[in-house]
Amino acid sequence: MKKSSTVFLQVVIVLIGIVALAIMIWFPLTEGRAVNLDLFSIYFDPFIIYGYLASVPFFIALYQAFKLLRYIGQNKIFSLNSVQALRTIKYCAIILSILIVMAAIYIRISFSVKSVTDDDPAGFITVSMMTTFISIVIATAAAVFERLLQNAVAIKSENDLTV
Repeated sequence: MKKSSTVFLQVVIVLIGIVALAIMIWFPLTEGRAVNLDLFSIYFDPFIIYGYLASVPFFIALYQAFKLLRYIGQNKIFSLNSVQALRTIKYCAIILSILIVMAAIYIRISFSVKSVTDDDPAGFITVSMMTTFISIVIATAAAVFERLLQNAVAIKSENDLTV
């Protein structure tokens, strides 16, 4: 792969991280129940804190994808470091999907307990289902690539020993 392609993809990953961070900072201010709250109350809402903690695997996976592209740019794709980066991406995607499902279950239960509510959790549940599906697809792709790369590294190490 050309160096410019990997640099472009690394820039895209950095931009995704910056946009995600900006949304995480900006969104709680625009959320419906935050209209009459001060900044402390907005950012120390338990669900907002859960969202911030749940975003940690996302940013770890972005960093690992950035590292993987660096290995590709350095022609070190057939190394154990690349396999480890893919494994970490897989685990982060699995953890993220579990955390999203837990948040959706919490929202569903909390809305069914409240007797008087104007909000409908269907939108949040739908977004949760889509992001969970995306996380599962990423975890599956990372697992497949990890297995292929692990086999390629094993073949490469066997060939290096025989030569």
